[in-house]
Amino acid sequence: MSVSTPPAAGGVDQVGRIETRGVDYIPEAERHSRPRELTAVFFGTQLCFGIIVLGYLPVSFGLGWWGSITSTLVGLAVGSAMFAPLALLSTRTGTNSAVSSGAHFGVVGRIVGSLVGIFTAIGFYALTVWTGGQALVAGLNRLVGLPDSAAVSAVAYALIAALTLLVAIYGHANVVLANRILVPTMGILLLVGVVVLAPKFVAAGPGTELLLGSYPATWLLSATTAASLPISYSPYVGDYTRYISARRYRPGVVVAAAGGGMFFGCAVALCFAIYVAMAFPADVTDWVAGFVSVSPTAFTAAIVVIALIGSCAQAALCVYGTGLDTSSIFPRLKRVPATLLIGAAGTVLVYIGAFVYNLVAAATAFLILLLVVTAPWLVINLLGYAFTRGRYYTQDLQVFNLQPRIAGGAYWFSRGWNIAGMAAWLVSTVIGMMFVNTTLYVGPWANAAGGIDLSFISAAVIGGVLYSILAHAIPGSIVVPDTVSEENDVARLHALMSQVATVTPEREPIARAVPVADAT
Repeated sequence: MSVSTPPAAGGVDQVGRIETRGVDYIPEAERHSRPRELTAVFFGTQLCFGIIVLGYLPVSFGLGWWGSITSTLVGLAVGSAMFAPLALLSTRTGTNSAVSSGAHFGVVGRIVGSLVGIFTAIGFYALTVWTGGQALVAGLNRLVGLPDSAAVSAVAYALIAALTLLVAIYGHANVVLANRILVPTMGILLLVGVVVLAPKFVAAGPGTELLLGSYPATWLLSATTAASLPISYSPYVGDYTRYISARRYRPGVVVAAAGGGMFFGCAVALCFAIYVAMAFPADVTDWVAGFVSVSPTAFTAAIVVIALIGSCAQAALCVYGTGLDTSSIFPRLKRVPATLLIGAAGTVLVYIGAFVYNLVAAATAFLILLLVVTAPWLVINLLGYAFTRGRYYTQDLQVFNLQPRIAGGAYWFSRGWNIAGMAAWLVSTVIGMMFVNTTLYVGPWANAAGGIDLSFISAAVIGGVLYSILAHAIPGSIVVPDTVSEENDVARLHALMSQVATVTPEREPIARAVPVADAT
């Protein structure tokens, strides 16, 4: 039995060309991205209606201007502080966040991160395309009299979905460029929006009743939903930091770039939505329609631009990262077909949400459930990074991505699963779900603290505590390399593949291994 060695040829990641890298290791020579580009990506992707509309949630909960603003900023600060350190993981592993998590969950257990990413991406993609299409149709209806009908809306959704998939298919460098253009463009448009709506601003807001009856409980719910937004990006941060060199940039610079871009981008988007909502009449329940109705006609053209450009950048980030990861779970499915598949699934959800069920009505439930699932996964990876001192066998993380797959390596643990990481995540997620109180699901312990949502806090804390205990109690759960270098890691993979090649099929059902580098 022969074994093919990893290809040495470099990958393509240039503006105007389709990226050929999948989740395979990015060599140091190809890590051309800079921390400021990371800031642009996570700032720019927030400036779309799919994210902006989430800022309306605290107002819909019954909070006024100051309650909405303070709860949103506190929640974003907490979420961004948790999200930012994860940016370091992929600078050390050279691959995306889900594959990198194999060091703490096992090379097979990293599927947890992949599934979290898929769930997040499809949900946010659908919300972004739906709200963007809605704003596009409403804006054109007011500008040129285009009918606001189901047929026209269907075309608008298809247009935004097609533009989104085009950017995502071209890959990393093109997504980064789109966001670098987006930040100044959208920033100016939103600033103009603040000015033109100033005469209609009323700090008291629409004046609806508090959703949870008490102010503290409602304020905390708002803060929790805000925190979920930065944390929801955790499965995708590695898509961009894998192209950043840990040798050239200090950890503090990378963390600040990720956290700053995320916090300020989300803050601008959500606070803009709160500001706009303060101009709504009391009977308005749809933020996008309300925004169009209270805006001067001359500003409606800007709304159309935001709907098109902003939606494409945000949705492209979602499907790009998930397509990248899906292609690693199913190696025969390359990055581009996987991206198209995820985009198609998200588009189907858009039409269901638009014509069967209101997606925005489910936004709160989606964010809370997402936070409960993602928070312990994030905490476990951060603790794992600390326990390993940020040192990894980069090529050992790739064994599950080979075609055909092979068994073994430093992160094989128990048949590819790290019991410490998996048990901590599963237990903490189940307990967190017991405290959930949403329109889609209410846990048996939802009222244990007088209506205050403990789902996110309990899941994160319990996940971290359990993993710390189990990782040190179960031998071999923490792998700390003695030395780290590209040459040594490649040599390790060659040795593992050679060892596999000498084992007969009767003794071990492991065959040849060829890393998947071609993304197209």
